[in-house]
This record gives sequence, C-alpha cells and structure tokens, in this order.
Amino acid sequence: MRNFYWLVNSDWFIRIPLAVVFLQQGLIKLPITADDAAVFELPMLVWIFVVLGEIGAGIGILAGRFVEKLWKNIGDSVTRFSGFTMGCIATGVIWIGQPDSLVDVLLYDNLHVFLWAGGLYFALKGNR
Repeated sequence: MRNFYWLVNSDWFIRIPLAVVFLQQGLIKLPITADDAAVFELPMLVWIFVVLGEIGAGIGILAGRFVEKLWKNIGDSVTRFSGFTMGCIATGVIWIGQPDSLVDVLLYDNLHVFLWAGGLYFALKGNR
C-alpha cells in the first residue's frame, strides 16, 4: 500500500474538481476567436493566454501528481506553477467583473473565490 500512497492521497478530492472546472472553461472557449476576446474587452494576446492557461493549468494540476512519482521536484514545480496560474486567472476573472467591494466578491462570486483559493492552495503547498 505504501507504494500507492501518492495515488490515494486525499488532495485528489480538491485536485480533480479544480482541474475539471479549469479544463471545462478552457475547452468551451475553443476555437480561440477575436470576437470572444472582444466580449470581455480583452486583447487577443491576453485571451490566448487565458484559454491556454486554463487548459494547461487543468492538465498541469493532474499531471503534477503523476509526474511526481518519477521526478519529485519537477512534479511539485508543475503543481505549484499550475496553482499559481489558476490563481492569476481567477483574479483576472474577478477583476473583469468590476465588483463594487470585496464583500460583493465574497458574497456573490463564490465560484471564483473557491477557484482562487484552490489555486492558491496548490501554489503554496505543491505536492507536499
């Protein structure tokens, strides 16, 4: 059982739903178009980074745990970078919504707050 600890670790209960949400959000934005970027009043380059960042972070948060078995430091770095990317994207989404106050964000934008907190968790904790 000890050899499989990395696979049955409880952080999968956070890791999998977080990855699914980011993958889903990234994949529904494909194909990447200038019209979609214009809806959010973002430059095309930023929109490309958002879409690819969502997909990459979703894959990276899962792959970081699997890669850890072979290359411990690389897997941890992939997890931390993916968590950081998730936090940045969630912060951007909250800012684009132009909330009136932090209280409005906490009360009415729960999903993005949870995504931000999940990203921050993995950015700070990594696989350890």
